[in-house]
Amino acid sequence: MGLFAIRDYRRLFGAQVIALFGTGLATVALGLLAYELAGPAAGTVLATALTIKMVMYVVIAPIAAAWADRLPRRLFLTLLDVIRAAVVIALPFITEIWQIYVLIGVLQAASAAFTPTFQAVIPDIVADETQYTRALSASQVAYTMESLLSPVLAALALLVMSFDWLFLGTAIGFVISAALVLATKIPNATPSGRVGAWDRIASGLVSFARTPRLRGVMALNLVVAAAGSIVVVNTVNYVRDRLGGGPADVAWMLAASGGGTLLVALALPRVLDRITDRAVMLTGAATLLAGLAAAVATAATETESAALTASTWVVIGAGMALVVTPTGRVIRSSVARAGLPAAFAAQFSLSHLAWLIAYPIAGWVGASSLTAAWAILGVLAAGGAVTALAVWPRERTAALLSTPADADAIQAECVAAAGHTGCVRTI
Repeated sequence: MGLFAIRDYRRLFGAQVIALFGTGLATVALGLLAYELAGPAAGTVLATALTIKMVMYVVIAPIAAAWADRLPRRLFLTLLDVIRAAVVIALPFITEIWQIYVLIGVLQAASAAFTPTFQAVIPDIVADETQYTRALSASQVAYTMESLLSPVLAALALLVMSFDWLFLGTAIGFVISAALVLATKIPNATPSGRVGAWDRIASGLVSFARTPRLRGVMALNLVVAAAGSIVVVNTVNYVRDRLGGGPADVAWMLAASGGGTLLVALALPRVLDRITDRAVMLTGAATLLAGLAAAVATAATETESAALTASTWVVIGAGMALVVTPTGRVIRSSVARAGLPAAFAAQFSLSHLAWLIAYPIAGWVGASSLTAAWAILGVLAAGGAVTALAVWPRERTAALLSTPADADAIQAECVAAAGHTGCVRTI
């Protein structure tokens, strides 16, 4: 049976795609709203808004995961979509910068609870390992198609309407997503066996701390955030002020990064059947370092051009796909099934902690000097790549956990020997 023959997965994937495209439109609109309210200081405003987003993700996600096995996940996801729709529809009516910060805080608190819950649902709906790999790739393709097409759609829409209307598109996307989630049969989470809230919150973080592969993933999160932040935060000011472009040019430049991600994501399913996750992800880290080096050199020598910038953005998008796409496979093969919600939430929080470090550098330091900001981000990315290479040793194929069943079997052996459920696979 094909992946999209699974009805519940098909509906859930549809909900993800529609919500993502709505979010993509809002991302473009938020940058333009910041530019309208703050002008040259738009990068600082956007960086602050995104920093608030990261704080919410780091704090809220593990708390949501701690209670994920005690909540009806279908209704929970639906409610979060409705909250996000209500917040987004209010964004076009704000007139002060502080109002952006308040609404973004509420919006991202809902998203922080939604995303790890959604990620943990997928392995419960798609049980086959091969199909799950395809589901991870499909999810990444959805993210990349959003990165590529939503800026294009935004650019076309901006030819005939103001950016305020893009927020309406986002709200509609969240409403449709909520309807699809409500129509999906989503099993409630497997009880984790942990009683205390802190125990449930800490379990995912403990998995990452004790497992070499997951420690490598933590380090690679910093590489992704350092490179990706220059695209997310600096594109609007770079295109408008350094390249002299307009709102549509901002959207097209964001689409360039999405194009690089899309090309890689389409090729990865076959690649991951033959090459280890570690090799693919470290290749992605090297690609991101190359993209950062090109960005720093361009800014330092003041040789800006739209074509050169777009090429750099394509490289960064490709590197991000190489690192992000296999991450779910690594987590799923390292943690027992009952611990997956906490592990996915831990990755969600840890990855966004890296963005929390990178966003202020890109926005606040970048407001004074893009060269300095991008150079600092390059150093951070290099440190993350070297750390990942050191803490994630080469693994023999026989030593890898290939399925959640393997992880569950090892977990059972550990529990039998140690008499507790806090066992973690440490390879």
